[in-house]
Amino acid sequence: MSLSSSILRKLPVAGLMVAALGLAGCSQEKAEVKEIIRPVKVVEIAQAHDTRTLSYSGSVRARTESALAFRVNGKITERLVDIGQHVASGDVLARIDPIDYDLSVKSAQAALDAADRQVETSELARKRAEQLFDKNFAPKSQLEQATLAYDQAVATRDSARSTLAQARNQVGYTDLKADRDGIVTAVSADVGQVVGSGSPVITVAVDGEKEVLIAVPEMEIAEFKPGKVVKAGFWSDDALALDGKVREVSGSADPQSRTFAVRVSLPNDPRVLLGMTASIEASAANERQLVSIPLSALAEKDSQSIVWTVDRGADTVHARPVKVAKFAADGVRVAEGLKPGDVVVAAGTQFMAENLKVKLTGDTVLQSASAAGDGGDTKQVR
Repeated sequence: MSLSSSILRKLPVAGLMVAALGLAGCSQEKAEVKEIIRPVKVVEIAQAHDTRTLSYSGSVRARTESALAFRVNGKITERLVDIGQHVASGDVLARIDPIDYDLSVKSAQAALDAADRQVETSELARKRAEQLFDKNFAPKSQLEQATLAYDQAVATRDSARSTLAQARNQVGYTDLKADRDGIVTAVSADVGQVVGSGSPVITVAVDGEKEVLIAVPEMEIAEFKPGKVVKAGFWSDDALALDGKVREVSGSADPQSRTFAVRVSLPNDPRVLLGMTASIEASAANERQLVSIPLSALAEKDSQSIVWTVDRGADTVHARPVKVAKFAADGVRVAEGLKPGDVVVAAGTQFMAENLKVKLTGDTVLQSASAAGDGGDTKQVR
């Protein structure tokens, strides 16, 4: 066999090998151009809250508290009530030494008796002067003088009567009495102590309407106006919740705490006791809406903060510029660029590209918009 015929017999085999290699190359190219679908975790921006909740703690107290005091000076000899004791109107709460005031009564009584005798004497003198004048035995000036002396004696007697009544009143003031039904909440003076008139001795919380006193900082005081309806909860009973109403707002801030005192009226409920710790919740309008997203959802492109949003119709991602308001411990607060319903890639932003096909995996987290400084609400949805 010649060399040329041997070569000719090998050509078909070589052609088949070349063709096979060409087909393998085409298959590899088709495999290389197969579309990539990347699984991603996302958060969905929920509808923003129009309101936020303000919560402050306070204590239950009576709407009216009376700081009772003696109306006269003296040394306390008896205290008849203790803190927490219920008293009725007219009950004696404490006493001071009445000896000096008893002596004043006796002195005033003696002065009145003397004044009565003087009136009797001057009246006899006046009547005699009238008789003498009628018989022309005495001049008219003598009658006038006798009448004047009688009038002065009557005036002195009236003054003595008033002095006696005042002395008797002061004896009555040595007993400190409750003027209304209530509960003793404080004792400021005790037996043996000398007190002045008007110095508080016993404080009584008057029965009736109760209220909660809370302290509100100045940046939130505008949300509390008289008549505003709030919710009152109590630490001692989670099931006890009442509708309260703002009754009074202090006109000035406390000089030390820089907070305003707000009084919240409560409906009459026997389960609410004085001194209980209460929590007052009030709704307030959101002035500025921020959206909270995970820090891992934030990316940067061309020196600008962006997030990758998912087009659910096409299952593709797209870069969207956002304006970051601030960073927080639980994420990033976004002021502009996102709206309710947007689906944002929560992790793996470094692998994203424009129009990249993606597949949502696991649960979608609803991330709501919130007020400035608030973290918003989150929940899992399928």
